[in-house]
Amino acid sequence: MAPITIHRLGSAEPVKLAARELKRCLAQVSGQPVVVTAARRYAPLMPGLWLGTFADLHLTAAADSDSGRDDEVAIQVGASGGYVAGSNPRSVLLAVYRYLTELGCRWVRPGRTGEYLPYVPFGGDVCLRERASYRHRGVCIEGAVSWEHVRDMVEWLPKLGLNAYFIQFRQAQTFFQRWYEHEHNPLLPAADFGPEQAGGLTARLRDEIKRRGLDLHAVGHGWTCEPFGIPGPGWYPHVGPVPPAAIPHLAQVNGKRELWGGVALNTNLCYGNPDTRSLVAEAVVHYAAEHTSADLIHVWLADGANNHCECDLCRAHRPADLYVRLLNEVDARLTQAGLGARIVFLAYVDLLWPPQRERLANAGRFVLMFAPITRSYSVPFTAAGGGLARLPAYRRNRLSFPTDPAANISFLRAWQEQFSGESFDFDYHLMWDHYRDPGQLQSAAVLHADIQGLEGLGLDGLISCQVQRVAFPTGLGMTVLGRTLWCRQADLNAIVADHFRSCYGPGGDFVRDWLEALSQLIEPRALREELDSAQLAACVEGWRAIDAQVAQAEPHIAAGMRTGPPCHRHSWELLQYFGAMCRLLGAALVARHTADAPVARAAALALVHWARAHERRLHHVFDVFEFVQVVGGYLRLTPQEMRQ
Repeated sequence: MAPITIHRLGSAEPVKLAARELKRCLAQVSGQPVVVTAARRYAPLMPGLWLGTFADLHLTAAADSDSGRDDEVAIQVGASGGYVAGSNPRSVLLAVYRYLTELGCRWVRPGRTGEYLPYVPFGGDVCLRERASYRHRGVCIEGAVSWEHVRDMVEWLPKLGLNAYFIQFRQAQTFFQRWYEHEHNPLLPAADFGPEQAGGLTARLRDEIKRRGLDLHAVGHGWTCEPFGIPGPGWYPHVGPVPPAAIPHLAQVNGKRELWGGVALNTNLCYGNPDTRSLVAEAVVHYAAEHTSADLIHVWLADGANNHCECDLCRAHRPADLYVRLLNEVDARLTQAGLGARIVFLAYVDLLWPPQRERLANAGRFVLMFAPITRSYSVPFTAAGGGLARLPAYRRNRLSFPTDPAANISFLRAWQEQFSGESFDFDYHLMWDHYRDPGQLQSAAVLHADIQGLEGLGLDGLISCQVQRVAFPTGLGMTVLGRTLWCRQADLNAIVADHFRSCYGPGGDFVRDWLEALSQLIEPRALREELDSAQLAACVEGWRAIDAQVAQAEPHIAAGMRTGPPCHRHSWELLQYFGAMCRLLGAALVARHTADAPVARAAALALVHWARAHERRLHHVFDVFEFVQVVGGYLRLTPQEMRQ
């Protein structure tokens, strides 16, 4: 049997990886041997698959695109071969996965257990030319993670059409530490984990991101404490004394300059003090000089709210005015140092209120990040329609933050009146809310509508702040995220139907209907605490019906686990675990709203114990740490009970 020849043009790491992946997957789906050769120039009359950038293949990118930053793919393959091309090296990797997707390959969850590579004879016609609908299409690290979890996530991103990864903090210590110390799961042995281990894993993670040519977003948290000698590895109480030299730089709230709630990361600064701003700006420049691989550096204020400085230097200014003043100083220092790093600034909690007087002097350096963390996920932003709410008055440290779409969009519009540069949504659909809609169908619909509406909001994409293990029972949320950010016109029903067929084979339609029914019985709005007492009382019968709903599916699940390719069998196996969890969740919800406290507590602890006991088997798809935080919190477990 004659081998299929891949002619690789170029030596950039993403292109080399693209060639290896195309060889591996094409050999498996076609059953033919595949070889890769390094070619010097494009020879279109030579049979085989040509792989390279548009420049290598003499193709022209869209006139209004930035070929270095925007992703565009061109694929033309027939019986004798053809080409698979991208507008830049990263886009070549995206083009390979796009071509394989057209052949029927799917990646339904991270890791090899989620890879579905059906038999497809080589030589079928594939001809397409596509440009990603949005520039910013990525994931931000959150939850509890091991090295394997983040590695698998980064590998998964380009398979779904995503192009960016955000490592929060200088070192992602808190996220790794939660896993390796098994916070919230005492059934697993805890290991010692500290800054040295976090630094090593973060460096490896950066290498994996750049090997694929993905945009690397960096830092965000920590600028308000670490330049002043106060560690900020996570949302932990500070241990030991605060350095005396740092105290004058802390925000004065209620007459005191101290750590807000004892947590350095949540503590704002005296931004009206020029010396304070100078120390932060210098720290940003130092980081940019040492980390030139970072494509976008996030400069955020503290993670607290209603805790801005009330001293004479600050109280006459909105936080956003002093924030913009700081950003301008960062820009001036970066320019003086000859550094071209792009800076992401955010509209978030107190910073939703835009500046009254200050403006960014060099808008081209900056990207606006809209982070509506207090929004509801019961309805999409498109539910706001054309009507926008008037901004409430700014009242220092006495602010309430919006949940409804119209109010959130009003804050975005107010910022956009002052800043017309690049911007994206930073959102939390897959951080907490998917635990409130375990079947994922309702939350997927909101995510899809939100992404489709980004263009109308003047936002060029979305970075999803989320747990990394988000495929229990399916990876539907991530699939909707990737497919819709790539093509905003993508039909939701088509995405969902394709995903369930790819997970479960012929039984996909049954599973979809079953999960839809479970979502309706669970009623996500109840777990979001958006229902009144009468509505909650009506939910109880639905929660009691979950047990029968799970029993109905058990014969189908047992049959699915016995047949089909490994990807499908594992999907059915996960569904078996999911059904068991839903039974316990239903019982805990009924107890929470009908039983006395000891019975409700026992039911909640039974659910949490189940999750902990099965984490070894489910850890690749299910973040037990965050599940306990979200669902355990709703079920009124105390922080101590969540840890014990």
